[in-house]
Amino acid sequence: MNKYIGCFATSLAGHDHNNVYIIVDADDEYVYLADGKLKKVDNPKKKKLKHVQLIKRTDDTITGRINDNAALTNEDIKYAIKKYIADM
Repeated sequence: MNKYIGCFATSLAGHDHNNVYIIVDADDEYVYLADGKLKKVDNPKKKKLKHVQLIKRTDDTITGRINDNAALTNEDIKYAIKKYIADM
């Protein structure tokens, strides 16, 4: 498993600048981001790693689902992001 999956991230470049996402997949050069609204789990946004600010924080629900190999839902991601923004 990639160390970035499940972490929060903020977009640094593009029309989605400053949007908060959760990393749902990653490879060497790209991360795949979902917010549960516009960018859903089944069609995540592909973004270069250098255009993303990683936030070294995860949500317990998201981490638990990833560790259990359970499918992430858009509702889980929306709730986690909403909770993260409220805590900021």
